[in-house]
Amino acid sequence: MIGTRTAGRSDQDAPATASAPASARPPWWAEPTSGRGGRVRTADACAAVVAAPPVVVAPPIAAASLVVAAPPAVAASSAVAHPAAAAPSAVAAPGLVAPGVSTPQLGAAARTPGVRSRRARVLRVPAWARVPFTLGYALVLIATSVFADLGDPGTVDTLLAESSTDVSHLAERPLLVLAASCVWVAGGLLSPYLLLFLLVIGSLERRLGWLRTAGVFLLGHVMATMVTEASVAVSVAVGHLPGSSLRRMDYGISYGLLASVAALAGLLRFRARLPLLAVTGAMLAYALVRMDDPLTDWGHVLALLTGLACWPWVRQAARSRSSKDGTVTRRTVPRGAG
Repeated sequence: MIGTRTAGRSDQDAPATASAPASARPPWWAEPTSGRGGRVRTADACAAVVAAPPVVVAPPIAAASLVVAAPPAVAASSAVAHPAAAAPSAVAAPGLVAPGVSTPQLGAAARTPGVRSRRARVLRVPAWARVPFTLGYALVLIATSVFADLGDPGTVDTLLAESSTDVSHLAERPLLVLAASCVWVAGGLLSPYLLLFLLVIGSLERRLGWLRTAGVFLLGHVMATMVTEASVAVSVAVGHLPGSSLRRMDYGISYGLLASVAALAGLLRFRARLPLLAVTGAMLAYALVRMDDPLTDWGHVLALLTGLACWPWVRQAARSRSSKDGTVTRRTVPRGAG
């Protein structure tokens, strides 16, 4: 308490006080009353006020600087001794933060601090730079298509014959002809395969990356080619086909493209996957009915089945790529995909 209580009379002794002579009572201004009805002498009250330690309320910025500069023990004692002076510094000085003290972060950025930065890096990359395999391969196909349309016909025929993946060439130099046969487009520059290549391979590469996309394309190209040409070799050996079938012309990107279409369907929603597979299957069935080139048509069916067999692998690859890059989409893999 500020000041001291006297041992004199209280309000309960009012009659005795009233009977005292008027000359013995001090003036009214020299008798301040206490909160509990007692009386405090003016001199004692003044002495108590003078003797009490002064309470200094520092401005918010000054208080915050004192908290930052003071040692931990001093800062803690100051906060305990003067809570009213320490509290405004935490509220009124947002720009001053003590070393080693981390401010709390709320929202998704606090839960995943690296997602936003990785997503920003991905969004800063141009769209064309995210599909290097598609663009590079498309430039090669455009160049060979222009040469096939405008080049010397004799030279073009020779290059196509040497790039054919027939039984004879596969027996002599399999790796070379497998690579050379998929740089030509059947139909030249105006072939619809070029546009389909950009759409399908580009979409697949954005979900899987260039290496896995190239793997799916080459797997479909090699598997369909080897199976169809092996059947030709067996048919020639048993006499069902003439010996000239060992050098039949076979080149193009259709096998790899159909395998990529089937793999891409496994990453789409059901509403997009079903029409894509239905249209592709109807086109292949129509080609088989026409019987224009049954060996190539069956190779297309094998390439499509190869892409369908890649569904578990491409779905797992799409999940791992999405979690690694931090690009959170609505649904990278369709619902119910295993």
